[in-house]
Amino acid sequence: MNPAKLIEKAKHSRFYLWLLNTALSRMIPFNLPHGFEITSISDAGIKTRLPYKRKNLNHVRGLHACALATLSEFTTGFLLISRLGMDRYRLILQKLEIDFHYQGKMDGVAEFLVDEQWLDQKIVKPLQTSDSVVVPCQVKIFDTQGNHLTTATAYWQLKDWKKVKTKA
Repeated sequence: MNPAKLIEKAKHSRFYLWLLNTALSRMIPFNLPHGFEITSISDAGIKTRLPYKRKNLNHVRGLHACALATLSEFTTGFLLISRLGMDRYRLILQKLEIDFHYQGKMDGVAEFLVDEQWLDQKIVKPLQTSDSVVVPCQVKIFDTQGNHLTTATAYWQLKDWKKVKTKA
C-alpha cells in the first residue's frame, strides 16, 4: 500500500493505525527495539508513545535520555514528512536540543502539533526562493501521569527533491 494512503487511513481507523505502526517498525529498524507507537495522527498533529520497558531504561531504571531524544526526532520528523510528502521533500535532522525535566518511570508520550499556516510560512513559501530551509520543531514529552519529562527542539532541514544534487 502507498505510504501516504496508509497514513491517511490511519487517521480514522485503529486497524490502519496498527498497520502503520507495524510497517514503520520494519521500515525504520533502528526504532524497532524501542517499540515506539503512534497512538494518534491527524492533519494537525501526532501523538507517540515510548513504552516503559527494559530496552528503553537507563542504569537507574528511568527512561533513557537517548530513547527520549529519538522519540522527539521521530515524532516531529514523521509528522512533517507525512504532511509535506516524502516524494516531494527531503528531510534531514540538522540539530537536536533537549532539556530533561523529570525522570521517566512509566510510558512517555510525545505530542507535536502544526497547522497549515505554519507549514506555509516556515517551509513552503521560503522554499520558493531558497534551496533549503531549516525549521525548529518543539515537542514535549510527558509521562502517563502528566509529569513533564522533556522539551526538545528538532531542527529539520527541508529541501525540494528537485534541488537535491545526486552523484552522476
